[in-house]
Parts: sequence; structure tokens; C-alpha cells
Amino acid sequence: MNYRHAFHAGNFADVMKHALLVRILAYLQRKETPLRVIDTHAGIGLYDLTSDEAGRTGEWVEGIGRLEEVFSPEVEEILAPYRAVIAEVRARHGENAYPGSPAILREVLRRQDRGVFVELHPADHAVLNEAFNEVTNLKVMHLDGWTALHALIPPKEKRGLVLIDPPYEEPNELDRLATELLAALTKWPTGVYAGWYPIKDVAPVDAVAARLHEASPRPGLRLELYVDDPRDATRLNGSGLFVINPPWSLKQEAEVLLPALAERLSRRGYGAYRCEAFGPPA
Repeated sequence: MNYRHAFHAGNFADVMKHALLVRILAYLQRKETPLRVIDTHAGIGLYDLTSDEAGRTGEWVEGIGRLEEVFSPEVEEILAPYRAVIAEVRARHGENAYPGSPAILREVLRRQDRGVFVELHPADHAVLNEAFNEVTNLKVMHLDGWTALHALIPPKEKRGLVLIDPPYEEPNELDRLATELLAALTKWPTGVYAGWYPIKDVAPVDAVAARLHEASPRPGLRLELYVDDPRDATRLNGSGLFVINPPWSLKQEAEVLLPALAERLSRRGYGAYRCEAFGPPA
């Protein structure tokens, strides 16, 4: 499938992915020591929900558009950093703005932290570069994301996160995600890795999850949100994150957040979630 960010900005998958991304960063920033975040498939970084691309799909309406009503206090406590980022971005860029991961990182990273944004698509890279490359602690690179993954680790900061969010335009890219994650762990075994994937049919995801469970030398989490019945594999039914070396608090937070999102963002009355550990015990 083709999952270029501009057509899907602010949809249910973005809400899930970005809310969890901010939780991971909040945990890592409990320590004052610097960290590095590498975004291997960054897109353009900031999206206009009134753009032609977003308008053609309208997916944001059933994603971020459904978050105007508050959740329970327990859920809102977990969502608070994500909501704060969106508010800051919209204060700067207007009420129709939605932050991709680069814009989120620009808001969240501290002065001592570093962010590297990688994008191969020439037009998208040009937009990304203009928006972010002059920020002191950010660097934009025009490079294949998979190549960048291995070229940029381990970082000199020793602590950090790699976000892998490919467009899934190539065959077997989900299998490649597992291959690249396992290879990256041999170079930087203590880094936190978050690999995003779309879900149409659950069976291929189960196969990759089983492979990671058997082969990963580090503990991980399989976190998924379903807004449609996955028995119909002709459509995008859900999305997930494989998180390796997750913060100890992430599983508990996901078990609060994901069922609330599944209920709120469900389509045709179907909403579900998954929160499972894989690999060796934490």
C-alpha cells in the first residue's frame, strides 16, 4: 500500500502513533542527560488539514477530529503531552495544522537533545529541509531511511529513540521492518526502537510478531489499535507499533489509552486493541 503522510495526516493511526511517541519521549526525558531521536521516514513534518491531499481522504475527521471531547481523567493524563504539542503547533501555524513526527519532536526535544529527520522523496525533503534544518538541534538528511537507520547508530549521546515509519510502498516491507530492527539491535542494543505498520490483514503481522518474539535479544511490545474488523482485508483496519526496549511504564499506559481510543475512533461499531509483550522478559 502507499501510505504517504500527507494523505493520512491526523487519522486514527497518527493519533495512536503520536500519542505513544510523546509518552516514550516523556519517559526518556526524565533524565537530564541528552538523547538523540532519529526519524527515518520523516515526510514533510507539518500538515494542513484543509490541503488537497488531506481533503481527498478526509481521514482526519475520524481521527484527531474525534478528540475534541475529553476522555476520563485517567486517559486525559496520558494524552496531556500530546494535546499540549498540538496546541503549541496550532498556536504557531493555525487551527488547521497537524504535526507530523518532526514537528512533534521540534516541540518536545530539549536544548541538549538532538533530532535527525531523514526523507528520501525529493519534494518532501525540500519542504522538510526548509522548515526544520535551521533549527539548532535538528538536522535534515536526504537519504534512504533504511540506509540512514544503520548509518546513524549508535549515536554519540548513547541514549535515544529511532522512529521507523515507512510508506509501505514496496512488497514485503513489514518483513523488512523486522529484519532491519533485528540488525539495528546488533549495533545499538540499548536504543529504543518504534516501528510503525498499517494493518489490513492480521496474519502477516502475526508472522512478523512471532519472528520478533523468537529472535529479538531485547524485550518489546506489540501495540495495536483497530477501528474496523480485520476480517475484511481490503481496507486499512488498524495500525501498530513494535516498540523494542520500551519504557517500563509504556505497557501500563497503553492499556489505559488504547481501549479508550478504540472506543472513540471505531468505525461501523468495531473497535479493538492489542498490548502484548514479545522477546525476553523485561
